[in-house]
Amino acid sequence: MARNVKTTLRRRHAPMAQFDRLPEALRQWLAQAALPWSPQSVLHHWQTALRKTRGNHTDALARLSQLEARMLARDAARIWGENHPAAQIER
Repeated sequence: MARNVKTTLRRRHAPMAQFDRLPEALRQWLAQAALPWSPQSVLHHWQTALRKTRGNHTDALARLSQLEARMLARDAARIWGENHPAAQIER
């Protein structure tokens, strides 16, 4: 059957399968995350955080939380202005 939509965007392949292959600690963190992370993106940041923390999962998760807070603050500043309370996170 032909697709009804013509697009130049790449199709995502099995995002739930990608999610299922993530480490357990990362899946638990992702379940409570405020942003809609893609499995591929969060895995990249997880691996970077693990390298920087020498394999410490707790510290790597804390780094991911800090990254997410910075991203939320950046978006809050852009949307509601620099004086919005959510935009006051340390950068």
